[in-house]
Amino acid sequence: MSPVLLFILGVVFVAIGVAASIALHEVGHLLPAKLFKVRVTKYMIGFGPTLWSKKKGETEYGFKAIPLGGYVSMIGMYPPNKDNGTVRPSSTGMFQSLASDARSLAHEEVGPEDEDRVFYRLAVWKKVIVMLGGPAMNLLIGLVLTAVLLMGFGVAAQTTTIADVSKCQVKAGETVDPDSAGCRPTPAAAAGLKPNDVITSFDGNAVTRWDELTGWIRASAGRQVSITVQRDGAPVTATVTPVLSSRPVVGDDGRQAKDAAGKLLYQDVGFLGIGAQTALVQQPASAVLPMAGENIRQIAGVILNLPERVAGVAKAAFSEEPRDPNGPISVVGVGRVAGEVAAMEQVPLQSRLAALVGLLAGLNFALAVFNLVPLLPLDGGHVAGALYEGARRRIARLFGRPDPGAFDIAKLLPVTYVVAVLLMGMGALLIYADIVKPVNLFG
Repeated sequence: MSPVLLFILGVVFVAIGVAASIALHEVGHLLPAKLFKVRVTKYMIGFGPTLWSKKKGETEYGFKAIPLGGYVSMIGMYPPNKDNGTVRPSSTGMFQSLASDARSLAHEEVGPEDEDRVFYRLAVWKKVIVMLGGPAMNLLIGLVLTAVLLMGFGVAAQTTTIADVSKCQVKAGETVDPDSAGCRPTPAAAAGLKPNDVITSFDGNAVTRWDELTGWIRASAGRQVSITVQRDGAPVTATVTPVLSSRPVVGDDGRQAKDAAGKLLYQDVGFLGIGAQTALVQQPASAVLPMAGENIRQIAGVILNLPERVAGVAKAAFSEEPRDPNGPISVVGVGRVAGEVAAMEQVPLQSRLAALVGLLAGLNFALAVFNLVPLLPLDGGHVAGALYEGARRRIARLFGRPDPGAFDIAKLLPVTYVVAVLLMGMGALLIYADIVKPVNLFG
């Protein structure tokens, strides 16, 4: 199959996954709303002109032309005037006019029979459940996909099978011709170890993990030890003496560590001269939640520093600076990464599928965490409004005051519009950057 076709298939795979994630996010709002008897008039995937829709019961289900989100329309999102049930009159102020217009639209479809089916009449805890349903659905999808990734495909891990044997001992940054007189054989080469040998024991200890073996090798500099490998189905035992060598210090992220001045760190340890083969190793169910938690932690870190990260993207997009591979990307960037992963023919198909599943899992975690930001029009903004309503009602009861009623979140529409404009601007910037200066994850 051609790389171009594989690229397209990768993009299509993620596009379908994104569409399904958005649709299920809205289902997360739809189900509790219907459970609490709120009348839901529309369930739409996308924005703009309607491409297709069908009414079932009291709800219209459909798809719109711009597949960049979705929404569920519930009647009575904003409360009317608490004195006479009408919408509050407009004033000459633009922001007050916006709130009144929104409140009026919210009550256009409310009939006498809907008195107890409007959203604003829900108890605070029910409002919170309805608004958290979307992010909760994305968290659930992320967890399921993480479980599929870890328990089904597995994660890339170093095995006890030798991938390569270094012929010569070299210092950091040095190159030596293996056929020259200056080549000093590595202990592994001198002992006759070969690629595809499976190491079964070292210094009398059974070898089950590569990282464990590495620790033993590093601690055995200058000491003669035995090593047993499985070669062509038969055990082969040899004697090796790891040499003291300056090797890179590897951090928790798998990269070479640096000191405070940015200088690469090395340490003198025992060295044998072998590399490990990697393979997908299935993980137990107990590994799912820790990996999901780490994924969420990293995403939350990006979102907490979003203004700084977006500024970095803008700087890279309009200069020669490279993009931060850990920075935010748009749906265009996600599609591009998916296409590049799918087109890597040198990588086994199972590994590529695993990478695409992991990409979708991370995307769902990102959707969940981002939607929890307590700003309208995000779900977190509605949750914050409901919690504020509950808090002021409790305070009123505590001091013997009249119930202040439902919080009129329409008053926050000016802030909502500002946030919406900023989000659209950020989205446009990220799309532009993903086109002219895409993130390089593989180089």
